Amino acid sequence: MTAKGLNDKIKPMERKKKPKIIASVSILCLAFLFILALVGKAVFAADSTDDANDQQLQENISDVQKKIQAEEQKRLQLMNQLNQIQGSVSKTQSEINATHSFIKETEESISRKAHEIELLNEKMTLQKVLLSGLLREMYYSRTNPVEKLIVGKSSMSPFLGEAENYLSVQQKITEIIQDLKTSKTEIEGDTASLKENQEEHERLLGLKQDQQQTLLAEKSQTQLSVQQKDATIAELQAKLYKLRSELSGFLGKTFNAKDIEDAASFASKVSGVRKDFIMGMLVVESDLGRFTGGCYAKDSRMSGNRLSLFKDICSSLGYKWEKQKVSCPPRGYTGTGGAMGVAQFMSDTWTGYKNQITSVTGHKPPDPWNLTDGVVAMGLKLARGGASSRSGECSAAKLYLSGTTSSKYNWYCDKVKYWADNYERLLD
Repeated sequence: MTAKGLNDKIKPMERKKKPKIIASVSILCLAFLFILALVGKAVFAADSTDDANDQQLQENISDVQKKIQAEEQKRLQLMNQLNQIQGSVSKTQSEINATHSFIKETEESISRKAHEIELLNEKMTLQKVLLSGLLREMYYSRTNPVEKLIVGKSSMSPFLGEAENYLSVQQKITEIIQDLKTSKTEIEGDTASLKENQEEHERLLGLKQDQQQTLLAEKSQTQLSVQQKDATIAELQAKLYKLRSELSGFLGKTFNAKDIEDAASFASKVSGVRKDFIMGMLVVESDLGRFTGGCYAKDSRMSGNRLSLFKDICSSLGYKWEKQKVSCPPRGYTGTGGAMGVAQFMSDTWTGYKNQITSVTGHKPPDPWNLTDGVVAMGLKLARGGASSRSGECSAAKLYLSGTTSSKYNWYCDKVKYWADNYERLLD
């Protein structure tokens, strides 16, 4: 058979098979599209589930943060109450001490008065003895003046003068005795008054001592309440860290921000502190990370435990501590440098937050010079200070700077808020 004849025979066969092949391909395509649709639906469902879980975790985190803030507010009230009680205890103790001193002084005064009365009694006895002697001397005079007049041997004048002298001495002695009696009466009156005051102060002392015991019992109860609040806050913090850890699982095992705003957004999401406030803090603390320190540890005046912890942090990250840049010592006042990274944490503060940072970013150990870890640390610390609500931002900023909420640091809060409101416009 010729080639042409063979081709003529094959072509009808190909035309018969072609529709079957097309049909098979179509079926395969439809099956593939169906599978893609199922996979897409499953992925969408998984994404939806993750979004729902993410949202639920965020809500749970927010609820726990609110509970922590409420408990911390109650704790603050208890601490204020405790301080007032301690003030009352101190005041009462001072009053007790003053009353003890008064009672002691009164006892000493009463003792002196008793001694004075004793001396007066002795003086009166002596004066009475003198008077008795004088009277005896007058009675047993050597010569009877009447007899001498009868016999004409003497005149009456010498004897009258002598009698007048005796009478004058007797009168003076009598007056002295009367004065002594008057003084004794006055001293006895003073003694009675002192004893009355002593009894009153002893009664007052008993009342003050009872009041102090009541205050000490109240102080002990308030201290117990503070301890219970501390335990509750610690429990809520542990729950919060667990929720943040779960959230980081949905966000990915580790998270690394692309830039400073990305890091601030992430820190805001996990801490509840608004992003703009975190950005304002970053501007003030490190110029948005552009200046994180111009000194080395040896020049920072760090020492003791703080330097030791700094070395440990560097060692755990594989850094040479001598080569890591930190903040320089302040110029305006005596103090130390050593603050690390964009958030400008000191080594001891960083150590207290490292487990929380790991639970959020997944970085173990966390790195204070890492953008994400640093900004998350800042967000967590601000949240602990109360910045999860706008009303607490100012106090949180002052706590971040100085560890206190003193009004003398209001300038710092004002500066942070200014940059929080204007960083986008001023830094474009």
